[in-house]
Amino acid sequence: MINYNGDLFASDQLIFTPENRAFKYGDAVFEILKIAHGKVIFWEDHYFRLMASMRMLRMKIPIDFTLEFLEQEILKTISPDKKNSIQIVRLNIYRKNGGQYLPKTNKIDYLIQIEQTDPSINSKYTLDLFKDFFKNSDSLSNINSNNKLISTLARVYAEENEFDNCILLNERKGVVGVCGGNFFLVKENIIKTPPLSEGCINGIIRGKVIEILLKNNEYKVVECEISPFEVLKADEIFITNSALGIQPVTNYRKKQFSTNISKKISASLKILEVTSK
Repeated sequence: MINYNGDLFASDQLIFTPENRAFKYGDAVFEILKIAHGKVIFWEDHYFRLMASMRMLRMKIPIDFTLEFLEQEILKTISPDKKNSIQIVRLNIYRKNGGQYLPKTNKIDYLIQIEQTDPSINSKYTLDLFKDFFKNSDSLSNINSNNKLISTLARVYAEENEFDNCILLNERKGVVGVCGGNFFLVKENIIKTPPLSEGCINGIIRGKVIEILLKNNEYKVVECEISPFEVLKADEIFITNSALGIQPVTNYRKKQFSTNISKKISASLKILEVTSK
């Protein structure tokens, strides 16, 4: 099912016009949400990130767009026979039709759709470096907007060369993240991840992993610039996003990595999911 402004439609039903601003201008933001047993995982974090993204894009936030209202709209999109399974949902917000670069209105429409069910972690996960285009290290790169051309091209490159994903760089040639996720590098007891100032997505799971590591005296977490050369010297690397949680990386070019630390952090993350609001 698809939830369009509160009304449910079949997933194959046409509900857009050619004037849709997400289609014409990428004038939209989105959240990828994990639903487990009728609960939106880390919903408060997703909600406040969405509100911040809408404000950044100068969208008018409806007065009824409360935490509780949107949660109910998300949950009612799930088919009754899927309530007890794991679902991945996309919540898309875009400005209403009208205008060219200058919108006719800042009022919004919303669309909620089921992306997939219960994504699995790959036991073998390979990366390469994407160098054709670079992400900007600015605050627009921190939000999930519908402008994903660089990630799309990187995914095409990965597919053509039989990799699972690609490391993305910013204009200073620093590691930003991967397509659809944040990046962590482990060297001995130090775990590094790019700061938001490098242009990475302000990922919900990224924040939760940092939270877990700050409470663990066994490791030191550092937000800093990461050179592509450091990746080859790492003991372990892993990526994070809301759909998968933590995906260990086993291969980068000719380098093979262990996955022990990422699996330990993943276990802590699952505990946090159960107790989250």
